[in-house]
Amino acid sequence: MTGGLSEARDSGLTDRAARTKDDILEVATAEFAANGYAGARVDEIAARTRTTKRMIYYYFGSKEGLYLAVLERVYAQIRRVERGIQVEEMAPAEALRTIAHATYDHHTTHEAFIQLVSIENIHRAEHLRQSQTILQENATAITLLQEVIARGVADGTFRDDVDAVDVHMVISAYACFHVANRHTFAAIFGRDMLDPSLQDSHRRLLGDLVVATMTDRDAPRPSTGAFTAG
Repeated sequence: MTGGLSEARDSGLTDRAARTKDDILEVATAEFAANGYAGARVDEIAARTRTTKRMIYYYFGSKEGLYLAVLERVYAQIRRVERGIQVEEMAPAEALRTIAHATYDHHTTHEAFIQLVSIENIHRAEHLRQSQTILQENATAITLLQEVIARGVADGTFRDDVDAVDVHMVISAYACFHVANRHTFAAIFGRDMLDPSLQDSHRRLLGDLVVATMTDRDAPRPSTGAFTAG
């Protein structure tokens, strides 16, 4: 009986600690996204959570440790989206379009992710490079595209001179642009790229763009030779 009570108490403590860490990470994500690494304040994060600055350092070691944990968390979210895409039974073009749509949906509804990516680019990825978790997990984004592209090349649907990293770049660039350049684009052209009325057409345009690019087998080829599909 005593052992059961002890285990229940330990489980309760573990659950409470996990909830506290999640709460800290949620608030820290908003703080770092809004103010950057240098401008974010751990005191402010502590004040907006049910914990203390001392407890934050206990869990994450330092401000940099907390920032790395935030980066790992937001990158893990998009990787989970990708792993949840069941493309095995889809035709290559349909699978590619589905990946593009899923990426667009994630990026345009997770502004903090795009803001953090922009901030990390300002710092030349000096923090991101320290995280083996991020570097290893991001390989899955390319693996998924490699499998789809390889199938498309094999059955004659796709051209064979564009690799998975290029396709990932095209998809990410279009989706990220909607958030990263939202305000300057609106100021110059008078169009809010995140206007709900535009999302269906923009999402469809990205799918069309990527599929059209990969199925244009008559496009001029580089004289130095073709890329491999995988």
